[in-house]
Amino acid sequence: MSIKDIIEGKKKWRAHVARVKALPQDYQIVYKEIEKYLFKVGLVELTEETDMLSGIIDLFEEGAALGKAVLEVTGSDVAAFCDDLVKDSKTFADIIQESIDQEYSKEMKKITDKKK
Repeated sequence: MSIKDIIEGKKKWRAHVARVKALPQDYQIVYKEIEKYLFKVGLVELTEETDMLSGIIDLFEEGAALGKAVLEVTGSDVAAFCDDLVKDSKTFADIIQESIDQEYSKEMKKITDKKK
């Protein structure tokens, strides 16, 4: 990653944060909780996470413009809303599990090959 990429990424993030701050207070609170959740889940690609966050802001901006309460947009179960967002996304935990599975398979193959 070049310095130019880092600077561009910072500019995008600052613009992103400005959009969040422009949301109504209730939307900001729910957004920050969703953001915490997504960072804890640890999506593999930061760009995926940032794109997802931008999509949430788009959704929230639209809901706010229509005068809806934030829970009308997300539903009353915000955790379920978050789970639906990441259900098809790859996380670091998924990569670690795949690595463990591959190592286990290799070791089992070695053991079964020795028995032959």
